[in-house]
Amino acid sequence: MSVELARFFESHGHPRVLVVGDLMLDRYLWGSVERISPEAPIPVLRVEREEHRAGGAGCVALALRALGAEVVLAGVVGDDDNGKRLLHELEEERIDASCVQLLRDRPTTCKTRLIARDQHVLRVDRENASPCGEAVRAGLLAGCRARFGDVSAVLVSDYAKGLLGPAVLEQLISEARQANLPCLVDPRRGGDYGRYKGAAGMTPNRREAFEATGIEPLDPRSCEACAEALVEKLELDFAVITLDKDGMFLKIRGHPGRRFPTRALSVYDVSGAGDQVLATLGHSLAGTPAWRSHEVLEAGVRLANVAAGLEVQKVGALPVSREELLADMRGSFCPSTAKMLDVEGLRPLRQRAREEGRRVVFTNGCFDILHTGHISYLEYSRSLGDLLVVGVNADASIQRLKGPTRPVNPLAARMRLLAGLSCVDYVVAFEDDTPQALIEQVLPDVLVKGEDWKDKGVVGSEVVIRHGGEVILAPMTQGFSTTNIVEKIRGQEEAGDGRSHHADPRGQPGQEDRPAEKARLGL
Repeated sequence: MSVELARFFESHGHPRVLVVGDLMLDRYLWGSVERISPEAPIPVLRVEREEHRAGGAGCVALALRALGAEVVLAGVVGDDDNGKRLLHELEEERIDASCVQLLRDRPTTCKTRLIARDQHVLRVDRENASPCGEAVRAGLLAGCRARFGDVSAVLVSDYAKGLLGPAVLEQLISEARQANLPCLVDPRRGGDYGRYKGAAGMTPNRREAFEATGIEPLDPRSCEACAEALVEKLELDFAVITLDKDGMFLKIRGHPGRRFPTRALSVYDVSGAGDQVLATLGHSLAGTPAWRSHEVLEAGVRLANVAAGLEVQKVGALPVSREELLADMRGSFCPSTAKMLDVEGLRPLRQRAREEGRRVVFTNGCFDILHTGHISYLEYSRSLGDLLVVGVNADASIQRLKGPTRPVNPLAARMRLLAGLSCVDYVVAFEDDTPQALIEQVLPDVLVKGEDWKDKGVVGSEVVIRHGGEVILAPMTQGFSTTNIVEKIRGQEEAGDGRSHHADPRGQPGQEDRPAEKARLGL
């Protein structure tokens, strides 16, 4: 199914989509909290870096661009520094902002988030949410109308900031339907949802759907009743209710609804998830004239479900890229192809994890014959952070450390087996006898080795600690080791053909009882 979904996504190419809605600038102040202020019982955030991103309808536009779509954006910003910065961010992403109006009498909506590592401390909003003037709304409609001929979908992102009044929405939705363009709406929270009447579809979350219908979507029966009420009351072709950890519920007019469960994932920040759903579903509908069909709508919801699951693992409203989405779908079919990387492929992923405030864990070993001790060790390592990177000794490295009869399994086979484990996020090989150089490239937040390394000195510990990370010794499962398994198999084979228990298949003295090398590898 994942491979078929990946093909569906790729078949849509790069559609052009019109995004209409409230624009804002998201400002992030990242840092750390080490003390409480002496002036008041509040944390003191020591700011280490600052970021600016397009928010609101701009976030939807960025998500579409990341998926490979061409985007035309319509909205308003203030003629101020924040507005200019926002337009610059859009230009950098090659988003067509020719339908964005610059207003002198209205500030750009700006949301400033203060974040200590991956924990939100405070948000500060600057905005004017009063209704925009008639001239501004007329200009918005004229700009959208002029682009209907060269786009294949219209997405409406309503954050209730004064731009999308009932009259504007009625006109926009009506003209989009006349142009046979799917118009998909992410509604505002609260208020009269009658303003979205006649749209192709809506993507409210659980709370918004409850506010619109008075029916709380909790179980299959109430989800069906709530979605049915939305479709009938607002004359929609379909409705998609996002149910956070419970996935999504799709209701197509005249047909029973269906819930699409989500995967169990680590959730770090739900901001931007609704924008990601709107963008991914909109991308699916824009790519085909048969957007009303069950097949397209169901595939679009499945894609949106996967994308939203990836988005909530990020800190802040960061879009999911086309490459991430495809890698995830293909990886669920064949994890080894998605997780096996070289150092160059790992470097941008490590940088992105750092930007998102995600905790990277690193460990290493030969992992020649996987056994229960390895599984327990790797699961423990993964529990210490958000991403587990496993370094694996190349074949030549193992031969130098353990003798010419090892490894039993070649590098490609060992990496693929590790990649098949759900607790392992990425696997990368190294040629040296120690992972020192690889650790210097990864710079993990947590370096893990077995507890038997307590008095030996963990390779790479100095560089990890120097960069603010920590070294943790993991408990080991007694009674299991690759060396013991190999010796047991060889002993049984040799007992069967009369050869000495301590001779290897080549007739040479046994190479496996090498305590120093075994301890050095942590196996």
